[in-house]
Amino acid sequence: MEISNLTNTTQYPSYDAVTVQPMRDELKSVGCKELLTPEDVDKALSRNDDKTVLVVINSVCGCSAGSGRPGVMMALQNIIIPNELYTLFGGMEKDAIDRYRSKYLPNHQTSSPHIALFKNGEPLAIFQRSDIEVHTAENIASELITLFNKESNNTGPSISAKDFEKVTQGKYGCYTDSFKKQE
Repeated sequence: MEISNLTNTTQYPSYDAVTVQPMRDELKSVGCKELLTPEDVDKALSRNDDKTVLVVINSVCGCSAGSGRPGVMMALQNIIIPNELYTLFGGMEKDAIDRYRSKYLPNHQTSSPHIALFKNGEPLAIFQRSDIEVHTAENIASELITLFNKESNNTGPSISAKDFEKVTQGKYGCYTDSFKKQE
């Protein structure tokens, strides 16, 4: 198991890196890249190329484990997905989270967990903790898929159905054939 490298930080993490690594690995296993520094955040979101960018603030909380991460993972099995997939971990990369919240969501209350879809550095949709904790993973996946189908044009899934079943150990079934582009 690879432990994320936390460099160039001015704030110390709230959690033990080894403890959160399995939670990080879930999103990384479906193609999300970690944003570890403020510079990573800017590189991912300071773009004006009409590509869609998914950002997930991961968390140790139960709603992240129960519906947030699984919902995102299932949604990324859709035939249309965002062009870029990123994640930050709440309580860990605090400088990166601060940059994300202050520069890209200045007029939005943010939370952990949190899911947002961006285009040209602007949020198209935001799912707060309050949106995540009251829905099932399937509901979140369905909402995200509707959003992906409307706003994105990148071909999915993020990983093959076989790999998805392997990394999720069959917990979420095979969603590649379950969600089709809504006409």
